[in-house]
Amino acid sequence: MKFKVFSIIYFLCIYLNAQQITFEEYDLDNGLHVILHQDNSIPLVSTSILYKVGSKDGPSDRTGFAHFFEHLLFEGSKNIPLGEWDNILNSNGGTGNAETTEDYTYYFEKFPSNNLELSLWMESERMLHPIITEKEVQTQREVVKEEKRLKVENSPYMKWQENINKNIYKKHPYKRPPFGEMDHLDAASLDEFLDFNKKFYVPNNAILVIAGDFETEKIKKMISEYFGDIPKGEKIKRSYPIEEIIESPRNALAYDSNIQIPALFIAYLNPSMKSRENRIIEMISAYLFSGKSSKIYKRLVEDKKIALQATAINLSQEDYSTYVMISLPLGDNNLDSIVEEIDQEIEKMQNDLISDRDYNKLQNKFELNYINSNSNLDNIARSLAVYYAIHGDTNLINSEIEIYRSITKEEIRSIAKNLLDKNKRVILKYLPKK
Repeated sequence: MKFKVFSIIYFLCIYLNAQQITFEEYDLDNGLHVILHQDNSIPLVSTSILYKVGSKDGPSDRTGFAHFFEHLLFEGSKNIPLGEWDNILNSNGGTGNAETTEDYTYYFEKFPSNNLELSLWMESERMLHPIITEKEVQTQREVVKEEKRLKVENSPYMKWQENINKNIYKKHPYKRPPFGEMDHLDAASLDEFLDFNKKFYVPNNAILVIAGDFETEKIKKMISEYFGDIPKGEKIKRSYPIEEIIESPRNALAYDSNIQIPALFIAYLNPSMKSRENRIIEMISAYLFSGKSSKIYKRLVEDKKIALQATAINLSQEDYSTYVMISLPLGDNNLDSIVEEIDQEIEKMQNDLISDRDYNKLQNKFELNYINSNSNLDNIARSLAVYYAIHGDTNLINSEIEIYRSITKEEIRSIAKNLLDKNKRVILKYLPKK
C-alpha cells in the first residue's frame, strides 16, 4: 500500500515538472496584448479575446451594460450579416461562446487549425465593425430580459447572489446585480451604448490569446494584418470606492416564490483574488466543504443529519472576494441550528492545526486541480488571459501552484481565525415566499 501511494506521488511529481505551459507575449502598437501558446499535438486552435470590462464598470444608473454587450456583439458586423455569426462558426467546424464576470468579458472560439484565420477575422470584426443600431439594441433588450426571467426570476434560489451582494457591499460596484437592472437598459439611449463600446471594446483594453496548432511567424503576421490597424482607444481611468469592513454581523432575509425548502447563506467579505489570503481561503473551503468526507458536509449531512446539502462558493474577484457557505435544512431542522454547527467546526480550525493527513490531502487536491486546469486548450487560453488581465503575471499559469504548495497549516489556522470571524459576516436566510 505504501509503495502504491509512493508511486502515485512519484509519477505525479514527474508529470507536474513536465507540465510547464510555454507561451510568448507581446504588444501591438495600438496596445493589444497578444499571448501565444503553441501546441501542435492536435489540429485544433482556440482563439479568445478578454476585454477588461465587467459588471462593475460604467455608471451606477446604467448597470448591466457589460452583460448586455456580451449578447450585442454576437449580432453581426459590417461584413458579417445579422444573425450569421453562429452559422459561420458552425459551418466551419467551430464552437464558441462568451461570458461576463464582475471584472471582464471573455469571448472564445475553437476551430480546426486550418480555420485559424477565420477566427481572427471574426474577432477583428467584432472589435472594429460591430453593428449597434436602435433595432439591434431593442432586440437584445428583450433577449436579456428573457434570460434574466429564465435564469434568475423563475429559477429556484437564483436570486441569492444579488441578495448577498447588496448586503455585503455598501460602496463598491460589486453590489450591482450580475444581470443589471432592466429599467437601466430600457432607459439607456443609443448614444450611451455607442459610447460604452467606444470606451471599452478597444485594442488597448483587450488581450488576444491564441492556443493550439499554428506556426508562430505566420500567426504573428495574421494578427498584425487583422488587428494592427484597429485604432487605439482613449486611456481608461478607473477608480472604485473602498468597501467598508464588516465589524458586526449583518442579518438579512430574502423570499423566493420558486422554492419550498429554505436555504442558509453565510457570506464573508475577503481580500482580492490576487492575494495569498484568498488562496488560503480556497484551501479552507476545500477542507470544510469539498466532497462527502469534508468536515462540514460530513457533520451536517451524514453525522447530524440536519441538512440536505452543504457546500461553499468562493467568488474570487479582482478587488474583493466573497466567500459564501450554503446549506439546505433537512425536515424541520431550523437554519439557526445549522449556523451553530458550522461555527463549531470553524472554531476547531481557528484553535487547532489541521492534521498532517488532512493537510496532505489538501495538497494533493490542489495538485490535481492544477493538472486539470491545464488539461485542454480552452482552459489554458482562459487562464493565460485572466492571469495577465487580473494578476498582471501571465506566468502564474506555471507558478501559482507553488503558492499553494507553500501554504502552511499555521497560515490556514490564522486565516480561518481572522477572515472567518462570526462578527464579520452576512447571514442570509433565504425563505419560501407564500
